[in-house]
Amino acid sequence: MYHVYEALTGNEETLITGLFKKNQPLQGVLSELDDSLEGHVTALLKDGDIKGDRMAVSKIFTLGKTSMKRVYISGLGKEQDWNFERAREAFGQLIRQLLADKRTEAAIDLDSFATERVSTLDAAHALGEALELASYKLKDYKHKSNEPERAIGQMAVLTKEDSSEVKAALFVGTAHGKGTNSARTLVNTPSNILTAAEMADYARKLSEVYGFECEILEKEDMQKLGMGAMLAVNQGSVEPPKMIVLTYTGNEASTDKIGLVGKGITFDTGGYSIKTKSGIVGMKTDMGGAAAVLGAMEIIGELKPEQNVVAVIPSTDNVISASAFRPDDVIISMSGKTIEILNTDAEGRLVLADAITYAKHHGATHLVDVATLTGGVIVALGNEMTGATTNNEALFEQVNAASKECGEPMWLLPITEKDTERVKSSKMADLSNSPGREGHAIMAAAFLKEFTEGTPWVHLDIAGTAVTSKETKLGPSGATGVMARTLASFVENFEG
Repeated sequence: MYHVYEALTGNEETLITGLFKKNQPLQGVLSELDDSLEGHVTALLKDGDIKGDRMAVSKIFTLGKTSMKRVYISGLGKEQDWNFERAREAFGQLIRQLLADKRTEAAIDLDSFATERVSTLDAAHALGEALELASYKLKDYKHKSNEPERAIGQMAVLTKEDSSEVKAALFVGTAHGKGTNSARTLVNTPSNILTAAEMADYARKLSEVYGFECEILEKEDMQKLGMGAMLAVNQGSVEPPKMIVLTYTGNEASTDKIGLVGKGITFDTGGYSIKTKSGIVGMKTDMGGAAAVLGAMEIIGELKPEQNVVAVIPSTDNVISASAFRPDDVIISMSGKTIEILNTDAEGRLVLADAITYAKHHGATHLVDVATLTGGVIVALGNEMTGATTNNEALFEQVNAASKECGEPMWLLPITEKDTERVKSSKMADLSNSPGREGHAIMAAAFLKEFTEGTPWVHLDIAGTAVTSKETKLGPSGATGVMARTLASFVENFEG
């Protein structure tokens, strides 16, 4: 898809270049273009027909005076405000504009998007991500016309930097974008199509492509292992549960193993603590954590970091039937801890509890779980910020650094001794799965913390960020694929 050159070859019909908002002479490809057009670019700038304002896109036609037919000029704003996230958004906007104009090939002056703060290699990474993310289309089930969907097939990248390094940065960005898109598609898929069995098949195919070890626990295996929390949630379902495990070994000399645990509830009715008629719509997305982990594993498979990873995904639906688990039930988790069920809609923490225990069983020395866990985190932090909790600040700082790098912000919530006491307040069991509405997101995290048993751990609640109701520069409304890139970047940069 990408070809890296030092200069235009004369075969390009469409050129993309960036322009900062500043009163300086034109530089680079834009200066050469101005010369070819006899100062026309400068004149358009003076008249305000070309703007350097952030997110302004100007399009000019060369009218046969150059080999190029058209030029897209991306306004980048003030140079001192330029950063990686803005670069990715600018590229996303350009890609969407190209697709709207039915352009499938273009050349881009990459150096025009680089500054002291955003290197050409950073810009290449941002471009690779943006091309994948902004090109993403929702996979729906409507009858289609015969007109083929358009995609960017070729991108010539113009730069004075080392071509092999630029290609490597483009490859990394592309891998991040593709993994995120895979997570998006999983979350958008209806639950009658993406059952636990189908998710297990997806993971198995992923393992075949990238050489992961793959283990799929069936219901009988879970019964033998005593996974009472996972089995309780599945109790009312006709769909068999799956505990999905993928193992990647990138450093046999290391004793560290990162456990990535993703909630895989394929549909959540709330069980007997049933959701409202409006609240139940969209619950096909309750496996957003599993999708993030699978997307991250795809990125890891592509980039092959020198780390060891075990991904554990507990997958089932949570439905109502005569055999479904009920409030007041007491169950026994794989860890041996007993749990009083006060809310069957607090099922995600139950399946995660057994998954965390099983990740430790597989030798995980550090844990990160990700889940669409609580409505409480949306009340607390809204739809733009992922909620986080931890028992190890050093590990959280690594995850947080990755989230900032990927433009997927998170905010750390506390777990106090009193929070732990509330989770342990049950008169009938070791733990209560839902001791009250107050601090609901924190209660869920405090519950999970009991199953880490001191292993360094970070919990990410993506209930507010897994789906967006509005289109962005980097994709349509619907699933965001949030945390796939963050998890992969965390693994790539991990220091034990």
